[in-house]
Amino acid sequence: MNTTDPLATLVLAARGGDHHAWDAIVDRFLPLVGAIIRRHRLSEADGDDVSQTVWLRLVEHLDALREPDALPGWIRTTTRNECLRVINVRGRTQPVDPLEQHGGLDAVTDDAVEDDLLAAERRQLLREALAELPAGRRELLLLLLADPPIGYEEISARLGIPIGSIGPTRARALEQLRRTKAIRSLGPDPVGGELR
Repeated sequence: MNTTDPLATLVLAARGGDHHAWDAIVDRFLPLVGAIIRRHRLSEADGDDVSQTVWLRLVEHLDALREPDALPGWIRTTTRNECLRVINVRGRTQPVDPLEQHGGLDAVTDDAVEDDLLAAERRQLLREALAELPAGRRELLLLLLADPPIGYEEISARLGIPIGSIGPTRARALEQLRRTKAIRSLGPDPVGGELR
């Protein structure tokens, strides 16, 4: 089991006691939990406590989760609630000037958390889609996205393909990526022109 496995598969395996599936779930959603903790500006110790509590609650409630695809929302809500609980217990509420434009309650927005969640889900979806491609096409796309950029000459040498075929192969790989099960699960043409 790894983080590229479908979420439903990981949840079912974790329910059955598969430790690798559990680790893959934690690895997949740990960035989301961390982002929510950072948005609430908790200390490192409090953040660690929140994270541990979220995973403990997931262990306790995993069998009750009816729809595996609802897991990201469950994690987001549980993490947010636990952050608020810790803030309340620690007495960290501070008076806020409602006329002040920056900071205060407006500094922590659901939109920002949702943006982090969406970005994490997109990265995971892209990893799943890339895993569905043949190794050669996956390697080509990853080399084309390398930072710092790699020149066509080096890509040609690494993959053993002519420079002139890199562009057409890239186009075919992107088209195949659009048709992967992972990308199609988003609905009709979810990526639009983003991969072109």
